[in-house]
Amino acid sequence: MKVIETKRLILRWVEFSDAEFIMKLLNEPGWLQYIGDKGIRTLDDAVDYIMNGPRAMYEREGFGLFLTEHKEEQAPIGLCGLMKREGLEDVDIGFAFLSSYQSKGYAFEAATGTLEIAKKLGIKKLAAITTKDNGSSSRLLEKLGMHFEGYVTLPNDTEELKKYGLDI
Repeated sequence: MKVIETKRLILRWVEFSDAEFIMKLLNEPGWLQYIGDKGIRTLDDAVDYIMNGPRAMYEREGFGLFLTEHKEEQAPIGLCGLMKREGLEDVDIGFAFLSSYQSKGYAFEAATGTLEIAKKLGIKKLAAITTKDNGSSSRLLEKLGMHFEGYVTLPNDTEELKKYGLDI
């Protein structure tokens, strides 16, 4: 199901047929370094991730991470969307892209579209988290208008993360 279309991208629900792409993205060096190893090694693992991650959140919240497709190439290039995460009071915006599509404005374009989705859903405040050493994500969040609010450690984790916020 298509959620929003931007100049170069289509954001849509993640489907089970996206398992191969999900397996590739979740094993990218940047994902492993900044988000963490989700243990996705097989297509079955990827299907389970889709079912228990994005699809479960769509059912529970009406939003989640959306597959981001490049219109011209008609190919998936990343994930961008909204999450309700344990340990954060506000809805969280998140994004991750294949390394070959980074630093080309796609994450900003997708995140800007995701802000529009949040507004349509009536969300009043967004949060975002990133590791302390992920400078490119921090810069993107600031470009979106988000402000650094301090540090947070999520439940069942030990790493202190940078937390950003934005009233929308």
